[in-house]
Amino acid sequence: MNFFRVLALALAYLGYSADVQSVTHALEARYQHARTLKAIFLETYSDGSGGMIAESGTVYFSKPGRMRWEYESPEDKLFLVDGTNVWFYVPADHTASRAKLKQSSDWRTPLALLAGDANFLKLCQSVQIVSASGDAPATDANRLPPGDTLLKCTPRGTKDHGTKDQGTEEDDQSVLLEVDAEGRLVKVAIHQSGNSETEFRFGNWEENIPIPETKFHFQPPPGVAIVDQESLGTGIR
Repeated sequence: MNFFRVLALALAYLGYSADVQSVTHALEARYQHARTLKAIFLETYSDGSGGMIAESGTVYFSKPGRMRWEYESPEDKLFLVDGTNVWFYVPADHTASRAKLKQSSDWRTPLALLAGDANFLKLCQSVQIVSASGDAPATDANRLPPGDTLLKCTPRGTKDHGTKDQGTEEDDQSVLLEVDAEGRLVKVAIHQSGNSETEFRFGNWEENIPIPETKFHFQPPPGVAIVDQESLGTGIR
């Protein structure tokens, strides 16, 4: 799964010189105690050659491990994890895709951790603090609010080559997560091979609010075809 291949975390600083453990625990503690979550999001995709696509909507989380991404602009779409299956539905296409949760290669799927045990270290074989003069580009660090911290997480199963020219193209992929001083997730940026990047920005987080159970179940509308991704041998994108 690309999300797990190479991962970097960008977490907001807590106002003091934090170590890796205290910063990651601040993020995990924020979401471990929340039964439900709601936020607005902006998703942008850059293809690395100047092309960009922007989408926005509302995302919901509910324990254990369920989430619902409602895309509202520029068109209606639905990405839903019900705890067992991953669904992707575009009303205009009259088709819904379904995949088993463990088989999904979608970059949103690991964010279900926010509605699980929120143990992000499960994804990492090593984590280190990265400064503007370190592995993270200075321009990225400069865009963060004062006192922010950047963490680099090497996902489990990834070889630590030490230097970029020793790695493969796949090893050059990375993901950044930014969290504010209260431990809330602000940004997830996924940099893939070929210089393409998908970024999510979150805002207006609400915790422990009533969310209808129906939000986390997908009932195909009449006339909508279901495509089983397992039978196609591919993941939902």
